Amino acid sequence: MFTPEGPSLRELAVQALSSVERGYDLLAPKFDHTPFRTPDPVLDAVASVLEGAGPFDDGLDLCCGTGVGTDVLARVCRESVTGVDFSAGMLAVARGRARAAGPLSASVAGPRVFWVRGDARSLPFTAAFDLVVSFGALGHFLPAELSGLFGQVHSVLRPGGLFAFPVLAPPRPRSAAFWMLLGFDAAMRVRNAVWRPPFVMYYRAFRFGDVRRELERAGFRVELYALPEFGRRADGSPRARLIAAWRPA
Repeated sequence: MFTPEGPSLRELAVQALSSVERGYDLLAPKFDHTPFRTPDPVLDAVASVLEGAGPFDDGLDLCCGTGVGTDVLARVCRESVTGVDFSAGMLAVARGRARAAGPLSASVAGPRVFWVRGDARSLPFTAAFDLVVSFGALGHFLPAELSGLFGQVHSVLRPGGLFAFPVLAPPRPRSAAFWMLLGFDAAMRVRNAVWRPPFVMYYRAFRFGDVRRELERAGFRVELYALPEFGRRADGSPRARLIAAWRPA
């Protein structure tokens, strides 16, 4: 499942028995060589939709990790891109990636890039952004935390701003993926029942209906965009969507 450059089984076990913050500090140097990193086709599909919804001036990558989401923001934001994460290790890798990439070209420097260590549940910003994105982070929040999280995002967006993140259709109960995710979540619940500190990472706790309801409760107007690159299921529904939550002007 992992590349040769990825973490060993022992390293994953140490991470899983740590706190979320400490676990990601440990995993950071090898994170981009694991399946947990958002795949490039997903990033490109989201960027394509956002290019049609923009332009934007200032963007925020919520729970930015190693910074792959900020690459999307750099394509659609004109002034600045900010990545925020509570893992110092992940931010260190993100800074290294940004330095290695350099400017987009000799003639186009691109937006300014900033990295901030902070907790998504208590963001250290005012209404400073036109666009907030997040990739693969919401499974680290319990359902009871979504209301506060979305309230924080609403507070850092300017009026008319957009909060966007991709979601995949849940696997069918008869599929191997369904039982794999069910087993993973069950193992995490057992781990958190017997071990401290907890490590919150649940793939099946993130339910679309609950998310949409909490977004609307936080004051967002929610739209859905199919990501056609990933096709459709047998019933005609998209395999992947972009949730676009607008803060009313």
